[in-house]
Amino acid sequence: MAAPTAYSLVATDLDGTLLRADDTLSDRSLAALARVAAAGARHLVVTGRPAPRVRPLLDDLGSTGLAVCGQGAQVYDARADRLLWSVTLDRELAETALGKIEAEVGQVYAAVDQDGVDGLTLIEPGYLMPHPTLPAVRVGRRDDLWSAPISKVLLRHPYLSDDELASTARGVVGSLATVTMSGPGTVELQPCGITKATGLALAADHLGLGAERTVAFGDMPNDIPMFDWAAHGVAMANAHPELKAVADEVTLSNEDDGIAVVLERLFPNAGF
Repeated sequence: MAAPTAYSLVATDLDGTLLRADDTLSDRSLAALARVAAAGARHLVVTGRPAPRVRPLLDDLGSTGLAVCGQGAQVYDARADRLLWSVTLDRELAETALGKIEAEVGQVYAAVDQDGVDGLTLIEPGYLMPHPTLPAVRVGRRDDLWSAPISKVLLRHPYLSDDELASTARGVVGSLATVTMSGPGTVELQPCGITKATGLALAADHLGLGAERTVAFGDMPNDIPMFDWAAHGVAMANAHPELKAVADEVTLSNEDDGIAVVLERLFPNAGF
């Protein structure tokens, strides 16, 4: 059945977008995503979370399809529980990038997401997880972060704001890594040139879909490449000003079912 709107692919961020602050989905959001499926359109989660941290949420969504994880560095097949595609961040480059950042701003606290469907999130002493509900393993020293291949590095500073830390990092890291800001307390280093748009384009191509029929939802600057790629970008009311500035429209907040409001408009008669 063909979708009754211009959109055949709905791409949604998770934190601050589809999920509420307590990491749950509202009944209204679930019903709106059911409208998308009933119309024959596809829903893709596109998130900074690594594949192992996304798997339980996909179960809640009843999703057995693809998900774009790790800021676009991973395309995960939920049905097969395997990565169709992944890119790792060279650990020597990551260490060099960290050194350059600390030369400018003093000590930062770091964590890493390991590559793979069973990869761990490792945090060094002093690092506080921005999402306390997400599991992490504390290591004794920074060198322990590099024990296995990684998809990205997460950074926090004792007093600089996320915007200040991200701006400084972009100024000194250069081509060593891509710097993103994906949420409160979450500045990240990922493989150079990799963004959410990278993974979304690959996943969409795998599904035989294109940017011209994609609507994307997000809340942070790391969603800007996804908005640039998609035909229509929708920022949440709680979104960062940088994302709102490039959005095609702004909906209600993640706490107020902002995604559902838009999807109910775009898919008004999808079997309901």
